[in-house]
Amino acid sequence: MIKTGIYGGSFNPIHKGHIALAQHIMQQAGLDEIWFVVSPQNPLKPSSALLDDSLRLDMVRKALEPYPGLVASDVEFSLPRPSYMWHTLQSLTHFTDRSFSLIIGADNWECFDRWYRAADIVAHYPIVVYPREGCDIDTATLPPTVHLVDTPLFNVSSTEIRADVQAGRDISGKVPACIADDVKRLYNDKKL
Repeated sequence: MIKTGIYGGSFNPIHKGHIALAQHIMQQAGLDEIWFVVSPQNPLKPSSALLDDSLRLDMVRKALEPYPGLVASDVEFSLPRPSYMWHTLQSLTHFTDRSFSLIIGADNWECFDRWYRAADIVAHYPIVVYPREGCDIDTATLPPTVHLVDTPLFNVSSTEIRADVQAGRDISGKVPACIADDVKRLYNDKKL
């Protein structure tokens, strides 16, 4: 059985923090691979600042190419919108050679009760929660299917990168070099 983590996000754009975090999680959670599921529309976020789905997916593919076990996924592209993780996880049941775990930040765990069919996700899938600044998770209160990993905090965000591009600031330390030019061109053209 291939242990696969589902790391959903807008990846608008993907950055070095996403990749480093996934590498730590893969090791600590004992996963064989992590799928970066590019979300067309997160129900809890506005979609106005989103770059086109296929452009974000292409950048994720390119950024992950050097990293074994990290895979770009478009599984949500064919699902109804907004993208509910329960639907995503259910759509993967035909992969009988894999077991899936959901990967989320502590900020998402704090509002997990607002997720569509949250109780069903907790009941049917292991959940790996990684730390986020300002979010304290009491491990004593976690359900048995939820596991907190101890990863570093990565002080970079896609929102900050988009603002940097618009302001003409250097982003070379924040995004993989292979997509830096794409990020500058695509987010400079997009009026945010």
